[in-house]
This record gives sequence, structure tokens and C-alpha cells, in this order.
Amino acid sequence: MNFKRLFFLTSLIVLVIVAGTTGFMFIEGYTFLEALYMTVITVSTIGYSEVHHLSDAGRVFNIFLIGASLTTTAFAITILTRYVVDGEINLYFKNRRMNAAISNLENHVILCGYGRNGKQAAETLCQHKVEFVVIDINTDRIEQDILRGRKLLYVKGDAREDETLIRAGIKRAKALITALPADADNVFIVLTARTVNNKIHIISRASHATSAPKLKKAGANNVILPDKIGGTHMATLVTKPDVIEFIDYLSGEGVDSIHLEAVSYDVLPGNLKDKSLKEIMEWRKTGVNCLGVKNAEGKFVINPPAEICITNGMKVIVLGTKDQIRQMKGNVESSGSMA
Repeated sequence: MNFKRLFFLTSLIVLVIVAGTTGFMFIEGYTFLEALYMTVITVSTIGYSEVHHLSDAGRVFNIFLIGASLTTTAFAITILTRYVVDGEINLYFKNRRMNAAISNLENHVILCGYGRNGKQAAETLCQHKVEFVVIDINTDRIEQDILRGRKLLYVKGDAREDETLIRAGIKRAKALITALPADADNVFIVLTARTVNNKIHIISRASHATSAPKLKKAGANNVILPDKIGGTHMATLVTKPDVIEFIDYLSGEGVDSIHLEAVSYDVLPGNLKDKSLKEIMEWRKTGVNCLGVKNAEGKFVINPPAEICITNGMKVIVLGTKDQIRQMKGNVESSGSMA
């Protein structure tokens, strides 16, 4: 909404009222209240009777005041009609609701870019019910998906700018995904994001393998090369088709789709911390299976022995259906809050 034009319009109306009040006080000797009342009924074209009979000079002044008020009123109606027709008022309130919803987010994900990779990332986040905010300069594709029924929160702007990232709530976010096609833009976003929030987890796309080290150096925790992944995926469909089909099944959208989750040591209830993997997996069984353990150094142990002790900094990778994972996480969170 063009607030400068609305401010100018409001100032013009106030100026007419002030000029009319001053004129009646000076020409007719009215009190301030009488002059203001006369000006208001003249400007509003209500047509009540005059406070006192006007002199010739007062009538001439009133003619000019009526002309000025009619011109101002016509201009105001034109501007307001344009705002209504163009939808700027609705857009203003829509943006206010959007900004209010974003300001209430905590531990959300910021997704920079809504191209092919960004849209795919958004779909996956929606499937897993992860709250996120999209940043893009061109919001046409986002608006189209919203019209199709998808609930998306977005910020229109340049993700390379601090102000845009702050509007998206980067100081409260847990992760940032930058999926722009240009590696230079991704490097700049990673640098900016890392400066604003040095604890956020950053995942960046890279179009060229030579850009991966630069993105890592800029502060990205993970760098993904879509072309490399796509080529590897296609080749593996030839060499190990059943394995790839199973992996694809893990990310399916069905009700009973299988999911992988990482259970951190920090969220474990007190009675399970520093215990063996066997004790953890047998506690309040939900049917999930342990595939591996990630140790404090970031290394994975596949099919770990049941006797392995889960200590600070470690994570347990489990496999199960949506319901099993949800029940397991509910058990852990509820017990963790009571501990």
C-alpha cells in the first residue's frame, strides 16, 4: 500500500479544514468552535444552516472552500477506489496476518528459493508437518500453490539481505535451506545467515562440485549437489533397483509410510540416559527398530550391538511407521518433561 499517497491525501483534507476554520475566524469573527463547525458542514456537504449570516466576503470565501473540498473529496474517492479495485487493502491486511503468523514461529525452517528444488523441499517439509517460511523475490509460484490449497508462509524479498532473513525469523529458526540456482547467491546467503545466527543449521544447494568447499567454508553444515544425487540415483536403479525402491518407499506419502528418525541423547528421559541401547529400545516398546547410532564425533555405527552405551552427544537412528514414530517421540517427550 502506498502510504505516502495516503499521507498526502490525509494532509490535504486536514489542510482544507484548517484553512476553512482560520478563514471563518478571520473574516466572520467566529469562535474556533463555530468556525470549525461551519467548515465541517461545508466540507462534508451536509448543508445545515449557517452559524450566522455570512457577509459578502464570507460567501466568496465559502465558495472557494466548497470548491476545494469537492476537489479534495473527488481525489480521495478516486484513490480509495483504486486501492479497493487493485486489492491493495486486502493485500495489506493479508501481509499483516502473514507477518503475525511468522513472528509466532519458533524452531522453524527458512527455505530460500521456491524453484524446482525449493518446491520439492517445501513438499517434504509439509509431509512431515515441519513449520517453515519461504523467501523469494518472485512470489507468483507461491501464490499459485496457495490458491491450490497449500498453506504457505512466505516473505517477499532478497534472502541475501539481513533484513529479509530477520523478517523470516532467522534468530528463532532451527535450520535454513538455500536452494537458489546460482552458487554465488547461495554462498552469500550462507555467510549472511551464519552472521545473524551462528547456531542455525544451514543446508545449501550447489550446482558445481567446486562450490561445495566454498559453501562449507562460508558456514554451511551440509552441501547438496542435486545433479550428482540424481545421476547416482538413476545409476543405482540399474545396479541395485530393490534397494532404491525401498529407499523411495521410506519417503512415501501413504498413511503407513515408513520413516526414519534420529532420537537425541538430550531428549531421552533421565532414567534412560547413559544406558545401553537394549534398555532404550525395550523401554515402552512401540515397534520401532534401531538401524544405527551416531556418536559424538559424528560417525555412524550401523547395526550397533545391544550393549553399546548411549552417552552425551549421541543419537539413535530408528525406523518405523508414522504412528510408531509419533508414539515413541510422545513417550520420550512426556517422560523427558517429567524428569
